[in-house]
Amino acid sequence: MTHCLAWFRNDLRVSDNPALHHALQQASQNRGTVSALFIDCPVQNRLHGQSAIQADFIRRNLDALDASLQSVGIALHRLRCETYTQVPALLEQFCQQHAVDKIFANREVPINERQRDKAVKQQLDIPLQLCNGDCVMLHGSVTKADGEMYRVFTPFSRAWLQQLQHQGYSLHPAPPGSRLAAADEHAWPAGESEALKRLDAFCQQPLRDYSTRRDFPFEHATSTLSPYLAIGILSPRQCLAAIEKSLGFLPMSKGETGFAWLNELIWREFYRHLMVVFPELSMNRPFKPETANLQWSDNERHFAAWTSGHTGFPIVDAAMRCLAETGWMHNRLRMIVASFLTKDLQIHWRRGEDYFMSKLIDGDLAANNGGWQWAASTGADAAPYFRIFNPATQGERFDPGGLFTRRWLPELKKVPDKYLYQPRIWLDQNDPGNLYPQPVVDHRRARAQTLARFKAIQIPTRT
Repeated sequence: MTHCLAWFRNDLRVSDNPALHHALQQASQNRGTVSALFIDCPVQNRLHGQSAIQADFIRRNLDALDASLQSVGIALHRLRCETYTQVPALLEQFCQQHAVDKIFANREVPINERQRDKAVKQQLDIPLQLCNGDCVMLHGSVTKADGEMYRVFTPFSRAWLQQLQHQGYSLHPAPPGSRLAAADEHAWPAGESEALKRLDAFCQQPLRDYSTRRDFPFEHATSTLSPYLAIGILSPRQCLAAIEKSLGFLPMSKGETGFAWLNELIWREFYRHLMVVFPELSMNRPFKPETANLQWSDNERHFAAWTSGHTGFPIVDAAMRCLAETGWMHNRLRMIVASFLTKDLQIHWRRGEDYFMSKLIDGDLAANNGGWQWAASTGADAAPYFRIFNPATQGERFDPGGLFTRRWLPELKKVPDKYLYQPRIWLDQNDPGNLYPQPVVDHRRARAQTLARFKAIQIPTRT
């Protein structure tokens, strides 16, 4: 008889979980048993900047996972140690006590997690089999003809789609007879059942309108699945299957219905593949080494105004107050506030990256780092350095009636739409006592300064 251990980490689901599937398969072949394990490392999580709201979300999803595993007679053991360096010894002790013959786990992307797994393999005298449950395509498998990783998204996307067409994809079934735990009552309900419910609802109609409506934060036009993808309650393959089920096909090119959202899933894969091939991305380093020479501002007053939503730029302030209260921010708004911090306030992208991780329920190192470096023009496929969002124009374009902005900035509720994104023009004449702040910077002047900063360094073209 074989005792197999499914080691859960960033994959808190029973459906389409390759590690759990292979553990059950091997145990069945050898008339063995399966146990499950989760190791909490609170100090490590704090070092990684994990938000309180995400820590609570993980705890609630662990409870849901426990209930689902119990429905098929699998016990979920929960262990605790401070950091990843203590995991190998703790895991070795557990395996000896429970006579474990083999461990199955899904790969993780960041370097600390990969170093932990390497140390586990070195310490244990039983096999650790790592599976691909994090991406559709295995990290490092989408490469150029010479075997090198793509540094730009568009050719990566083409190669990814070609590989998908060639090899397809498949889902790993949940354990026979398993029951998914019912969702709990929170703003972000826990459990696979809620994640799959949201995925199904999104694919009914919003998926079809995603390309035209996704940029407007006052509309319910995005999937809101990122918290579930971030900690593995939902897999990217399940997202592909839902698209295909809803449309009857998988869109493969720009302009096809549903492709805009599929493209976002490919961006997710791109950042994950990059983080494996270029581990320096896990070490606070820019993808473009020459941008390490950029000069950044250390203006603490500006940073405090940005984090608290008091910059005097309404779309930025509304977005930041939304983040502070809810732990989530619309993707268009993430780009706007990141551009503002790095290009208008000229504050280092690492500070924005860290702050987001400390607040987001969907905090994910690869996606967060990729997004911030894109906005700062230091990363792979970064926005050209001369692309600098005008916060007033962005507000006028993507929240033209102010539905989102006024929700989070009640002090501006009386300001007419015409003046909403330059409110002091109206407030100084009509409501001079209003406490909404003056803009902390002049956008035109800040833009010129940022252009000069980038022109002072050489940025080669990459492919």
